[in-house]
Amino acid sequence: MEYAPQHLKKDTRKFWREILKTYELEEHHKKLLTAACKAWDRAEEARQVLDEQGITFIDRFDQPKGRPEVKIEKDSRNDFRLLIRELGLDIEVKEEAGRMPRIKGKR
Repeated sequence: MEYAPQHLKKDTRKFWREILKTYELEEHHKKLLTAACKAWDRAEEARQVLDEQGITFIDRFDQPKGRPEVKIEKDSRNDFRLLIRELGLDIEVKEEAGRMPRIKGKR
């Protein structure tokens, strides 16, 4: 059994392991999966800040400004989406050219 990178959050490590159980990934695909998981964790960290502090703050000129975490969350979720799509994990179809092969016997 392969271990998920320890820098990922617990739930994201579980997701990483589940993908490896379901799909046969080559080493470069594992790097893409890890990058997608990092992006997910980053988006969740930004979401937590936004939940705690709101989406705006008052700047030194007493004007409301959007928190940088809004962009971080958006960009990170988009990175996750693109990396998952790059791996071909975003749709359920039978094995086709350009799609990761599933481990035999898994559905």
